[in-house]
Amino acid sequence: MASTKLHMTANPRALADEKAFPEALRRMSLLMRVLCFLALGRPDLDDHWKSLQSEEQFEAVRSRLCSILASIITTSSVLLALSGVFVTTDSPVSYFDYTSPAPHCLLFTSLMLAMIAMFASASSMIRWLHTDRYWTQEQLKPGGYFLLSYLLSIVTPTFFVAWSLHCFIFAMLIVGFSSQSAICRVITALWMVTYIVNIGTMLMETMWKYARYRQ
Repeated sequence: MASTKLHMTANPRALADEKAFPEALRRMSLLMRVLCFLALGRPDLDDHWKSLQSEEQFEAVRSRLCSILASIITTSSVLLALSGVFVTTDSPVSYFDYTSPAPHCLLFTSLMLAMIAMFASASSMIRWLHTDRYWTQEQLKPGGYFLLSYLLSIVTPTFFVAWSLHCFIFAMLIVGFSSQSAICRVITALWMVTYIVNIGTMLMETMWKYARYRQ
Protein backbone atom coordinates (compact mmCIF):
# COMPACT_ATOMS: atom_id res chain seq x y z
CA MET A 1 0.00 0.00 0.00
CA ALA A 2 2.82 2.36 0.88
CA SER A 3 4.63 1.61 -2.38
CA THR A 4 1.45 2.24 -4.36
CA LYS A 5 0.93 5.56 -2.61
CA LEU A 6 4.54 6.55 -3.26
CA HIS A 7 4.16 5.62 -6.93
CA MET A 8 1.01 7.72 -7.25
CA THR A 9 2.69 10.76 -5.68
CA ALA A 10 5.83 10.30 -7.76
CA ASN A 11 3.94 10.30 -11.05
CA PRO A 12 2.71 13.89 -10.76
CA ARG A 13 6.24 14.98 -9.88
CA ALA A 14 7.65 13.20 -12.92
CA LEU A 15 4.93 14.72 -15.06
CA ALA A 16 5.70 18.18 -13.72
CA ASP A 17 9.43 17.71 -14.37
CA GLU A 18 8.64 16.60 -17.91
CA LYS A 19 6.54 19.69 -18.61
CA ALA A 20 8.88 22.16 -16.89
CA PHE A 21 10.81 24.37 -19.29
CA PRO A 22 14.50 23.28 -19.13
CA GLU A 23 16.90 25.80 -17.69
CA ALA A 24 19.42 25.13 -20.48
CA LEU A 25 16.90 26.46 -23.02
CA ARG A 26 16.40 29.74 -21.17
CA ARG A 27 20.00 30.87 -21.59
CA MET A 28 20.50 31.05 -25.34
CA SER A 29 23.11 33.05 -27.21
CA LEU A 30 22.21 35.57 -29.92
CA LEU A 31 23.15 33.04 -32.61
CA MET A 32 20.81 30.46 -31.08
CA ARG A 33 17.99 33.00 -30.87
CA VAL A 34 18.43 33.95 -34.52
CA LEU A 35 18.46 30.28 -35.57
CA CYS A 36 15.42 29.65 -33.40
CA PHE A 37 13.61 32.56 -35.05
CA LEU A 38 14.48 31.32 -38.54
CA ALA A 39 13.46 27.75 -37.72
CA LEU A 40 10.35 28.26 -35.59
CA GLY A 41 9.29 31.87 -36.11
CA ARG A 42 10.14 32.94 -32.54
CA PRO A 43 13.48 33.83 -30.90
CA ASP A 44 12.74 31.46 -28.01
CA LEU A 45 11.53 27.91 -27.48
CA ASP A 46 8.65 28.59 -25.09
CA ASP A 47 5.82 27.87 -27.53
CA HIS A 48 7.69 25.02 -29.19
CA TRP A 49 8.30 23.33 -25.84
CA LYS A 50 4.59 23.66 -24.99
CA SER A 51 3.73 21.97 -28.29
CA LEU A 52 5.74 18.94 -27.15
CA GLN A 53 3.46 18.34 -24.16
CA SER A 54 0.62 16.71 -26.10
CA GLU A 55 0.41 14.36 -29.03
CA GLU A 56 -2.07 16.57 -30.90
CA GLN A 57 0.12 19.67 -30.78
CA PHE A 58 3.22 17.67 -31.65
CA GLU A 59 1.45 16.15 -34.68
CA ALA A 60 0.47 19.67 -35.79
CA VAL A 61 4.12 20.82 -35.56
CA ARG A 62 5.36 17.73 -37.37
CA SER A 63 2.77 18.11 -40.14
CA ARG A 64 3.66 21.78 -40.62
CA LEU A 65 7.42 21.10 -40.81
CA CYS A 66 6.94 18.14 -43.16
CA SER A 67 4.77 20.33 -45.40
CA ILE A 68 7.52 22.98 -45.50
CA LEU A 69 10.13 20.34 -46.28
CA ALA A 70 7.96 18.90 -49.05
CA SER A 71 7.67 22.39 -50.58
CA ILE A 72 11.44 22.78 -50.40
CA ILE A 73 11.92 19.44 -52.16
CA THR A 74 9.55 20.54 -54.92
CA THR A 75 11.30 23.91 -55.31
CA SER A 76 14.71 22.22 -55.32
CA SER A 77 13.56 19.80 -58.00
CA VAL A 78 12.43 22.67 -60.23
CA LEU A 79 15.70 24.56 -59.70
CA LEU A 80 17.67 21.38 -60.34
CA ALA A 81 15.86 20.79 -63.63
CA LEU A 82 16.16 24.41 -64.80
CA SER A 83 19.82 24.76 -63.84
CA GLY A 84 20.60 21.40 -65.42
CA VAL A 85 19.03 22.47 -68.71
CA PHE A 86 20.93 25.76 -68.79
CA VAL A 87 24.24 24.15 -67.83
CA THR A 88 24.06 21.32 -70.37
CA THR A 89 22.64 23.17 -73.40
CA ASP A 90 23.66 26.08 -75.58
CA SER A 91 21.61 29.23 -75.92
CA PRO A 92 19.06 28.94 -78.77
CA VAL A 93 19.19 32.70 -79.43
CA SER A 94 22.16 35.05 -79.70
CA TYR A 95 20.70 37.86 -77.56
CA PHE A 96 20.32 35.59 -74.49
CA ASP A 97 23.72 33.95 -74.10
CA TYR A 98 23.97 32.13 -70.77
CA THR A 99 27.10 30.18 -71.71
CA SER A 100 29.54 32.93 -70.70
CA PRO A 101 31.73 32.13 -67.65
CA ALA A 102 29.93 34.16 -64.95
CA PRO A 103 26.35 32.98 -65.61
CA HIS A 104 27.52 29.43 -66.27
CA CYS A 105 29.36 29.33 -62.93
CA LEU A 106 26.31 30.68 -61.07
CA LEU A 107 24.02 28.19 -62.79
CA PHE A 108 26.33 25.33 -61.90
CA THR A 109 26.44 26.57 -58.28
CA SER A 110 22.64 26.74 -58.26
CA LEU A 111 22.55 23.15 -59.53
CA MET A 112 24.84 21.92 -56.74
CA LEU A 113 22.97 23.82 -54.02
CA ALA A 114 19.64 22.47 -55.26
CA MET A 115 20.97 18.92 -54.99
CA ILE A 116 22.18 19.58 -51.43
CA ALA A 117 18.81 21.15 -50.54
CA MET A 118 16.96 18.07 -51.80
CA PHE A 119 19.22 15.75 -49.81
CA ALA A 120 18.97 17.86 -46.63
CA SER A 121 15.18 18.17 -46.94
CA ALA A 122 14.68 14.46 -47.53
CA SER A 123 16.94 13.56 -44.58
CA SER A 124 15.16 16.01 -42.29
CA MET A 125 11.72 14.76 -43.39
CA ILE A 126 12.69 11.13 -42.72
CA ARG A 127 13.89 12.18 -39.28
CA TRP A 128 10.64 13.97 -38.47
CA LEU A 129 8.47 11.12 -39.75
CA HIS A 130 10.23 8.63 -37.47
CA THR A 131 10.60 10.72 -34.33
CA ASP A 132 8.23 11.20 -31.39
CA ARG A 133 7.73 13.99 -28.90
CA TYR A 134 9.56 12.20 -26.06
CA TRP A 135 12.69 11.76 -28.13
CA THR A 136 12.44 15.40 -29.24
CA GLN A 137 12.16 16.55 -25.63
CA GLU A 138 15.21 14.53 -24.63
CA GLN A 139 17.19 16.02 -27.51
CA LEU A 140 16.27 19.59 -26.56
CA LYS A 141 16.73 19.34 -22.78
CA PRO A 142 20.57 19.46 -22.68
CA GLY A 143 20.71 22.51 -24.97
CA GLY A 144 24.09 23.38 -26.47
CA TYR A 145 25.18 21.22 -29.39
CA PHE A 146 21.98 19.18 -29.32
CA LEU A 147 19.85 22.30 -29.65
CA LEU A 148 22.12 23.60 -32.42
CA SER A 149 21.83 20.39 -34.43
CA TYR A 150 18.05 20.38 -33.91
CA LEU A 151 17.63 23.94 -35.22
CA LEU A 152 20.07 23.42 -38.10
CA SER A 153 18.12 20.37 -39.28
CA ILE A 154 15.16 22.71 -39.79
CA VAL A 155 17.01 25.75 -41.16
CA THR A 156 19.60 24.09 -43.43
CA PRO A 157 17.22 22.95 -46.22
CA THR A 158 15.72 26.45 -46.47
CA PHE A 159 19.21 27.99 -46.49
CA PHE A 160 20.43 25.86 -49.41
CA VAL A 161 17.32 26.22 -51.53
CA ALA A 162 17.32 30.00 -50.96
CA TRP A 163 20.95 30.31 -52.10
CA SER A 164 20.26 28.06 -55.08
CA LEU A 165 17.37 30.31 -56.11
CA HIS A 166 19.47 33.46 -55.66
CA CYS A 167 22.33 32.05 -57.74
CA PHE A 168 19.86 31.26 -60.51
CA ILE A 169 18.35 34.76 -60.31
CA PHE A 170 21.77 36.45 -60.37
CA ALA A 171 22.76 34.37 -63.40
CA MET A 172 19.62 35.44 -65.25
CA LEU A 173 20.21 39.09 -64.29
CA ILE A 174 23.75 39.00 -65.68
CA VAL A 175 22.53 37.40 -68.89
CA GLY A 176 19.69 39.89 -69.24
CA PHE A 177 21.80 43.00 -68.68
CA SER A 178 24.52 41.66 -70.99
CA SER A 179 22.02 41.12 -73.79
CA GLN A 180 22.25 43.13 -77.00
CA SER A 181 18.44 43.40 -77.07
CA ALA A 182 17.02 46.58 -75.52
CA ILE A 183 13.73 44.84 -74.76
CA CYS A 184 15.56 42.10 -72.91
CA ARG A 185 17.46 44.67 -70.81
CA VAL A 186 14.24 46.55 -69.96
CA ILE A 187 12.48 43.35 -68.89
CA THR A 188 15.50 42.40 -66.81
CA ALA A 189 15.51 45.84 -65.13
CA LEU A 190 11.82 45.52 -64.24
CA TRP A 191 12.43 42.03 -62.92
CA MET A 192 15.32 43.29 -60.77
CA VAL A 193 13.18 46.10 -59.32
CA THR A 194 10.44 43.61 -58.46
CA TYR A 195 13.02 41.29 -56.90
CA ILE A 196 14.54 44.07 -54.76
CA VAL A 197 11.13 45.29 -53.59
CA ASN A 198 10.03 41.80 -52.60
CA ILE A 199 13.28 41.00 -50.79
CA GLY A 200 13.22 44.37 -49.01
CA THR A 201 9.62 43.84 -47.90
CA MET A 202 10.40 40.37 -46.57
CA LEU A 203 13.48 41.60 -44.68
CA MET A 204 11.60 44.52 -43.13
CA GLU A 205 8.74 42.28 -42.05
CA THR A 206 11.16 39.74 -40.60
CA MET A 207 13.12 42.38 -38.68
CA TRP A 208 9.91 43.95 -37.36
CA LYS A 209 8.64 40.56 -36.20
CA TYR A 210 11.96 39.71 -34.51
CA ALA A 211 12.08 43.11 -32.76
CA ARG A 212 8.49 42.68 -31.55
CA TYR A 213 9.29 39.32 -29.99
CA ARG A 214 12.43 40.75 -28.37
CA GLN A 215 10.46 43.44 -26.53
